[in-house]
Amino acid sequence: MNQQALWYQSLDEDTVQCTLCPHLCNLKAGKTGICRVRTNIDGKLITEVNGFVSSIRFDPIEKKPLYHFYPGTSILSIGTYGCNLRCFFCQNCSISQTGVKAELPQTFYTPAQIVDMAVKKPANTGIAFTYNEPIVWFEYMYDIARLAKKAGLKTVMVTNGFINAEPLKALIEHIDAFSIDLKAFNEEFYSKVTSSKLEPVKEALKQISRAGKHLEIVNLVIPELNDDDSSFKDMVKWISSELGKETVFHISRYFPHYKLSTAETPISVMRHLKQIAERELTYVYSGNIYAESSETRCIMCHNVLITRSSYTISTPGIDDLGKCKVCGNDFLKKT
Repeated sequence: MNQQALWYQSLDEDTVQCTLCPHLCNLKAGKTGICRVRTNIDGKLITEVNGFVSSIRFDPIEKKPLYHFYPGTSILSIGTYGCNLRCFFCQNCSISQTGVKAELPQTFYTPAQIVDMAVKKPANTGIAFTYNEPIVWFEYMYDIARLAKKAGLKTVMVTNGFINAEPLKALIEHIDAFSIDLKAFNEEFYSKVTSSKLEPVKEALKQISRAGKHLEIVNLVIPELNDDDSSFKDMVKWISSELGKETVFHISRYFPHYKLSTAETPISVMRHLKQIAERELTYVYSGNIYAESSETRCIMCHNVLITRSSYTISTPGIDDLGKCKVCGNDFLKKT
């Protein structure tokens, strides 16, 4: 269902400028932004994706990935269509690199219907905005998140972080946890491979961190594109110094998809980069590696807090308040 967008300005009778993300698309009448879902219709910027859901299911929260936010629980995960990046290695290209006009499966849900579904599921933590880029369906996410908070649900945003400061400020109030995809640590990669920029993502990360929201970062390691030691070292040092040494960091293994046929990331590279990251950051995890398990230990007493084998999760060392059972360290900071 079409809805007028929240973040834009009129430049003249026929042209609008979207102010949601740093692309700042100038759109003549009938034209659609890089996201493929926000269009100038009769001099107004319209979001065409409002309510049209491509994917909806209850997932383990670790799949987002979020390892330190209500571990071992499920969360209602929803996605729509579109993205404001053009990554040619896109892992969800069937829904991210298209719009609602494509002949793809889609079901309409109102925000109230989404929240009602989440509330009725026993032991469900909340709602995750994921699968495709939720920035481009800002209004739908915003409306759902506000209702979800009133219903006592937690909210999660899985995003590339390419958003302007003012829309992010409005959103932060209603989102509890962020999983941010930091795709590389140089502008050339962002420009050539994603058709975007790195600096706005760094600013978004700092803004989320300053707001005190739960933050975890994901880096998809792609051979020959972003796996060089120098750039990777710069990235983890920046995370440690700007966001904090205890920022949770996920290194994810790439597999060929969409327009990129480069072979999958060697496990040896994954292990090497993990060792580099662990010199700067307390919590580092590897993802997309078959049958690899992991555990989280208390930084105070080294008690095992969480164990993971695929999506089988156990929390033997955490009490109901999210504290270490041995030393009382406030690990999860549940509220």
